Amino acid sequence: MRQPSLSFDQLFLEHSGSGKRYLVAGVDEAGRGPLAGSVVAAAVILDPEHKIAGITDSKAIAEDKREELAELIRERALAWAVAETSVAEIDQLNILHASMLAMARAIEQLPTTPDHCLIDGNRCPVSPYNCQAVVKGDTFVQEISAASILAKVSRDRTMHELHKMHPQYGFDRHKGYPTKQHLQALEEYGVLEHHRRSFGPVRSVIARTECAGESR
Repeated sequence: MRQPSLSFDQLFLEHSGSGKRYLVAGVDEAGRGPLAGSVVAAAVILDPEHKIAGITDSKAIAEDKREELAELIRERALAWAVAETSVAEIDQLNILHASMLAMARAIEQLPTTPDHCLIDGNRCPVSPYNCQAVVKGDTFVQEISAASILAKVSRDRTMHELHKMHPQYGFDRHKGYPTKQHLQALEEYGVLEHHRRSFGPVRSVIARTECAGESR
């Protein structure tokens, strides 16, 4: 497993020779692909004086380890924030724009103003701050890796709560992604208010249900 490169904060420690720390926020989201649940984004400004070992892309970390790292990030980061866009907003805006909105909200909610934001991916959300897209940033940039961990942990917790409400769908296992189990549950139990109606598999179930109703 390749570890992230040096924190970008370390590359900009002195800003214009003033001795002011150059604050860099990493930003990432979780939940673009699922058929259910919100998109969650996080923004994190790490503290180089309080390093956290083991930070890397959240997808490469076991769930229990992600929980441990998320707790350390919340304790040791200079600043962090988590935000989301709802299922209704996803259906209204489309998943790309909803993801950008979630990241913009996370940046806005940071209690400390960043000098620069590093965004995972190939495009940036609309923000009043300087932003730079970093392809595969969740693998190579510590700040973005930290944000990916907070976003993933936050979203997974929400899906576990959804599982308690609707255990027949198995949200605790697939987290809303279009697995065979989830697709079978959709067919058997129908579409919930938590499902993204603009996504193809959900639209198909709705259409078949409507057709069946009309044929009666």
